[in-house]
Amino acid sequence: MPPEAESAADVAADTLLADASPVDPKTIFLAGLFIIAMVAVLYVGQPVILPIVLAVILKLLFQPVMRQADRLHIPRILSALLATALLITVLASLAAILSGSAGAWFSQLPQGMSRIEQKLSFLQAPAELLKELDGTIDRVLGGATPTNGAAPAAPAAPSGRLSLPAALLSGTGTILDLSLSSFLLLFFLLAAGDTFLRRLVEVLPRFRDKRQAVDITMQIERDIGTYLLTVTAMNLLVGLAMTLGMYLCGLSDPILWGVLAFVLNYVPILGPLTGFALFGLVGFLSFDNLGPACLPAVIYIGIHIVEGEVLTPMLLAKRLTLNPALIVVSLIIWYWLWGVAGAFLAVPLLAITKIICERFRPLMAFSHFLGD
Repeated sequence: MPPEAESAADVAADTLLADASPVDPKTIFLAGLFIIAMVAVLYVGQPVILPIVLAVILKLLFQPVMRQADRLHIPRILSALLATALLITVLASLAAILSGSAGAWFSQLPQGMSRIEQKLSFLQAPAELLKELDGTIDRVLGGATPTNGAAPAAPAAPSGRLSLPAALLSGTGTILDLSLSSFLLLFFLLAAGDTFLRRLVEVLPRFRDKRQAVDITMQIERDIGTYLLTVTAMNLLVGLAMTLGMYLCGLSDPILWGVLAFVLNYVPILGPLTGFALFGLVGFLSFDNLGPACLPAVIYIGIHIVEGEVLTPMLLAKRLTLNPALIVVSLIIWYWLWGVAGAFLAVPLLAITKIICERFRPLMAFSHFLGD
């Protein structure tokens, strides 16, 4: 494009964003109140809203499959039932693999911690220095210290706190309830097809509004569906590569680590960081020498760099360009609101927000802010 054309395009974009920017303080104030009210509703209404949002996102994942089934003249009820049953089977298999093999590793953790302490004994001196420095700072700032040199008594644990098995059982019940609601709603959404969109188009009064609703819906379905399918395919490759890498480096239960890498890769940035720390811990638990102990974490981060920095951006191109800093903010907010499920939904929800905002003139400036 010639420089004159690029300059004209930049001026036009700046003018459009300037026109779309809200300048009235009342508008900004009301928007802030609306956001606060929305966050409060999302937090309080998690048991009701989360299954609905999860089912809608999963519908976007299966929508290309459903359209292909329609072209093959497969009854929609049957294709919806098969898609839901496939998802349940895959998730149940992943849960069985993780729960079975991970239980054995957790049972070895207390004995393995002493080995890790021996391997990291070179960090003992810096840790003691930091501890002594922290005590000095407390004394300088007027913190209370024992006069006889005895260590302060540890606070008693609250008697009402749940044990770890009880907490796990309680969390399992919540997950099962959430899964049942989401799967049931997903089946009916897949079976309904475009019924809700047609009803929305029939209700809207103006043709321009009807066309805009269809365009927004189709773009969300196309972009988010492509994103979810691409990420799922790349995560599957990451899982297979990790399974092979852990097998070659001699780590036991390589399928477990491949499945874990597959699951963690759905959470951008925080998932790979958690995986790196976890594979480092597993390496120190499994090997005596420092080099082999670091190998699982090195393999994991190498695979993630190839996937996250080369393959996935090349496949997605500029379909979803989001600000990395805002992705982290979105992860923090949605994890605070809805826990682990919110972390999985953070990026799709941020992308949907960007797609919707860029179709409404008053919100175009916010959509531009969300972009990379």
